Amino acid sequence: MASMNRKVRRHIVRMRGITLLELMIVVTIVGILAALAFPSYRAQVIRTHRADGMAALMQVAQQLERCYTRFSAYNHANCVAPNVTIPFTSSDGHYIVTATARTASAFTLDATPQGGQADDTECAVLRLKSDGVEGSQGADTDTNGCW
Repeated sequence: MASMNRKVRRHIVRMRGITLLELMIVVTIVGILAALAFPSYRAQVIRTHRADGMAALMQVAQQLERCYTRFSAYNHANCVAPNVTIPFTSSDGHYIVTATARTASAFTLDATPQGGQADDTECAVLRLKSDGVEGSQGADTDTNGCW
């Protein structure tokens, strides 16, 4: 029994920790994994924040539709704050909605990305027209990819 305790103690004494080389290998592997994962994560965050811009566009469009129902014109003099707010900042602050065209019978709204969302080159500026046509001014010409 005593010889067995010596063998166990000798084994424990030899295990002093990890070497610098082992530590560097682990750090390198973690770095490679992080380098691969971060761009994918960032792209997903950008796609998720587009919902903020879409919601802001819909909110302003709804305000303009109420104005049209009441005054029969999207650009009526009474269609200003608090009834219609333009420019309008989205609830999370990722987009600012402006009216690029606003006549009595039609409007075009653009949601321009702000801050970190400005890195969205795929869809860039989101667009909504009074006839319900959705679009974008980015590299992605397929509206379904942005909306």
